[in-house]
Order: sequence, then C-alpha cells, then structure tokens
Amino acid sequence: MKRLLVSFVAAGLLVSGAFASAQTKAESNKAIAQAKAKVQKEQKELHIVKEAVDAVALTNKVLAELDKGDKDQAIKDLEKAIGKLEVVLSAPKAPALIPIDSSIEIVDFPGKIEDIKTAVISAKALLAENKIQEARRILDTLRSEIDLKIINLPLASYPAALKLAAKFLHEGRIDEAKNVLNQALATFVEVDVITPIPLLQAIHLVEVAKDEAKKDKKAALELLKQAKYDLKKAEALGYTSDSDTTYKMLEDMIEKVEKEVKGKNKAEKLFEELIAKLKEFKEKAIKTLNK
Repeated sequence: MKRLLVSFVAAGLLVSGAFASAQTKAESNKAIAQAKAKVQKEQKELHIVKEAVDAVALTNKVLAELDKGDKDQAIKDLEKAIGKLEVVLSAPKAPALIPIDSSIEIVDFPGKIEDIKTAVISAKALLAENKIQEARRILDTLRSEIDLKIINLPLASYPAALKLAAKFLHEGRIDEAKNVLNQALATFVEVDVITPIPLLQAIHLVEVAKDEAKKDKKAALELLKQAKYDLKKAEALGYTSDSDTTYKMLEDMIEKVEKEVKGKNKAEKLFEELIAKLKEFKEKAIKTLNK
C-alpha cells in the first residue's frame, strides 16, 4: 500500500491577507512547507505492521478466488492470513488498532475572512431550506488544515472475522464466508490528525517578527499584522482549542507586542510569552478524529 501519498487539495496555499508584503507571503508559505515536512516525517515513522498489511491483501485474494470458484486455494490463503494476524496478536501489549496505510491531505481555503463569513451565511440559508447536500458542498470547502490520515485494522474484530469465514468455507457456506470477509474489510478505522494551517502560520510569523524587530520595525509590524489576520481566519473557520487561552487573548497579546515594537522596542520577553501561548494553543487545537 502507498504510505507516502501526499494530496494537495486546492491550489490556494498562499497567504490571503489583502495587504501582505512579499516577505509575509514567503514566510507564510514557508510555515506550510515546514509543517508539511514535519507531518511527512511523522508519517514515515508510523509503525506500519507488515503482517497486518499482508493479511488484508490475502483477504482480498481470498475473495477473488471464491469468485472464481477456487475454494481450496481460498481456504489455504485464508489460513495464511489468520496466521499473519496470530503473529500480531502474540506481541506483548498489541494495540487495538494496527496502522496499515496512511496519507497526507493539505487543504487551504483560498479566500479571505469575508468569503468565509459569506459561505457560512449561504450554508445556513441552504440548511434552513433543507438543501443539505448543497450546504455540505459549501461547508466542505471551509477548511485550512494539514490532515494526516491513518488507516487502521481493528485487531479486536478482524482476526475473529477471518476465523468465522474459514469455518463457513470448511462447511461449504461460500456466500456467508464472502459476506463476513467483505464486512471485515469495511471495518477499517480511519484516524485523522488535523492541524489548522492558520495557527501554524501565525506562530511562524511571530517568530520571524521577533528577529525582524531588532533591525526592521516596519517589517516586524507587517508580520505581526498578518499573524493577527491568520488567527482571525482560524477562528472564522471554526478551529477550536482546549487551551485556557482564547483567540481574543492572543490578539490582545499581539497588540501589546506591536505597541512595544513601535515604542522602545523592549519586546523580547513579550515575544517569548506570545510564542509560548501560541504554541500551547496550537497543540491543543490539533484534533484526532476517528472515522
């Protein structure tokens, strides 16, 4: 199975602030590139269990053999698949979900905050008219995130399903065996680890602004302005955090830094506090969803 599939959905990976400078745009895109590289590294480090992958491949092979009427070979391959999973089950502290495949999806809403608000109003109007599918198509576009998708084999049920299918085959109950195998293949669990892009951009822009403030106040203020915009975009898109910190608190902190940069420029400590809060907020905004 392909482990390093990177899907770029939507071409708009550029910063969408109306008056962003060339430096701000470049740094915003750099934030996405760095985050993508980090997620790709995490993807490569996933412990994909070969025996589980082989068991799934054998399950599909068994179904193909049964369609051809080759029951004897199907039984042999099914027993092989069961044996592969017995190896996994025998491992100490075997997890309930075994990763068998993964992919990365990057989606960035290319519009501005005003476009998000307009889209939300349109979706609400459609829902009020019970035009659910039309509303869903609009809502599906309202994402700006890096999504690591991990497909998992449920170890609690999959081996048992294969054993039941083998029992049915030995009893000559071919259709029942096929039904069990098809149902087993439909029980994979997708776990999505979702990281909001605007939060990644805001953190990176503030980090760059911290260095720029020592040599170019105008550039630093431009970066901070875009960081504030990115936070508003994240909020408009509905990304929430379990942190005690709020979007309003972060915006207020940025404004305090801006004021200090415009003045005596003794903002070093304020920058450090802001970056720490942004990172904590982002970490608690990363969502892990089971599908």
